[in-house]
Amino acid sequence: MILTNSFTLWNETALPIRIVTALSEDGMMWQAGAEMEYFDPITGTINLVHAPDEVKLEVEQFNRQVITEEFNRVICEFLAANIDPSLPGKTLIFCVKDDHADIVVNLLKQALIAQYGSVEDDAVIKITGKADKPLQLIRRFKNEANPKIAVTVDLLTTGIDVPEICNLVFIRRVNSRILYEQMLGRATRRCDEIKKEVFYIYDAVNLYPALSPLSTMKPVAINPKISFTQLVEELNTVNDSTAVANIVDQLLAKLQRQQRKLGDSNRDSIEAAAGMPMADMINHLRQSDPQQLKEWFKQRAAIAQMLDARDGGRQPVLISRHADELRRVERGYGNAQKPEDYLDSFGAYLRENMNKIPALIVVTTRPRELTRAQLKELRLMLDLAGYSEKTLQVAWREMTNADIAASIIGFIRQATLGDALVPYEERVDKAMKKILAAQNWTPPQRKWLERIGKQLKVEFIVDREALDQGEFKTQGGGFVRLNKAFNGHLEDILVQINEALWQDVG
Repeated sequence: MILTNSFTLWNETALPIRIVTALSEDGMMWQAGAEMEYFDPITGTINLVHAPDEVKLEVEQFNRQVITEEFNRVICEFLAANIDPSLPGKTLIFCVKDDHADIVVNLLKQALIAQYGSVEDDAVIKITGKADKPLQLIRRFKNEANPKIAVTVDLLTTGIDVPEICNLVFIRRVNSRILYEQMLGRATRRCDEIKKEVFYIYDAVNLYPALSPLSTMKPVAINPKISFTQLVEELNTVNDSTAVANIVDQLLAKLQRQQRKLGDSNRDSIEAAAGMPMADMINHLRQSDPQQLKEWFKQRAAIAQMLDARDGGRQPVLISRHADELRRVERGYGNAQKPEDYLDSFGAYLRENMNKIPALIVVTTRPRELTRAQLKELRLMLDLAGYSEKTLQVAWREMTNADIAASIIGFIRQATLGDALVPYEERVDKAMKKILAAQNWTPPQRKWLERIGKQLKVEFIVDREALDQGEFKTQGGGFVRLNKAFNGHLEDILVQINEALWQDVG
């Protein structure tokens, strides 16, 4: 995922790196009559039972209903091979719960030692609500060299700003698109100190199909799997009044259901934090307006986590001894799983819309006439259709093993006309070389042509409007003065540059 020159993410669909293991793809199976091990957190013992029927668990339940060290080991070994903590950049790993975070920290350290020979002890740490001095750990993650890798649950989903984060790892499902986008927000900050231009998403649990398709201005559909923590996060994020009302309805309905399932100890803890009995708390929240609800939960943030825990995490959990192995690594290309299928679908989309999008006709027949407004509109339409410049570059690299930083215009012309796919900067350099060799320019003219070439690499289109901005305006006096420097021929020269830019340079 590429970053803009500002401090926000470019409008682009994420390309997750999906880690597929045998267990995550096939599920985890116990046949009827097979021995099943349960860990009892109250007694600290492991009990054996026989499965009365066939039992199968999918990846969504891993580390939540079953402790599966093998699955986590395979994931950690893959991460260790792809993330070196001695290099610039930080990593944030999202786990299911606190004890899962402990497992991942331990296995990841082992994998890093096996991969690199050693790892600093504080390079990988757990930062959750149950960690010792979590706020101090967050400050260290933000301000110090170590930790390089933070393993968390919900504590670091929102509200922290660590520009050095280059990798996000999901070993847990997220049912709320709003919460997911907040998690992505942890990595969307530029960091020029480490020359950060992109960040990577590693998905170990087939995350994307589980996300709600609704826009970020609406809450997810009513779903009992959505946690209190997620609903409270959405309540604090969404501003649309209809969406807020839906979240409040979900929150109160879920709270009403949950109170009947609470154990005595967890109920006592919640009532102590709320300062009132459960029944009174529900009535109080029911009578509060959305802003009061936001403020109430903001002052009692721990209550949402207590409600999610139900009985404080004291339920027995299965232990899996199933072997696991890495099967493959996939890139997400929307509905296409292979890069060549994605590029074929891009070509089909262009052909279907060639006569519906005027800018496409200009790009394929008269690229020298393309305006900045048309290019902006075209980028937006292609982004919404799932065909961003960065996604196309990644797909091309994975299909051909050639890393070509071509522009969106280059990809369009390659897909529709069969033009050679050439790095955009190389196109600019060759076009400007041709223009500079076309005649005997004066030193000032050559200087301004070189500057136009540099600007062309940034803006893709240099026209009269562009020459009335920036250094062209402050140092050159804008288009009118520069036109005089070129004896009134500057517009013709810009046309020649744009023509040279899209001539075959393969």
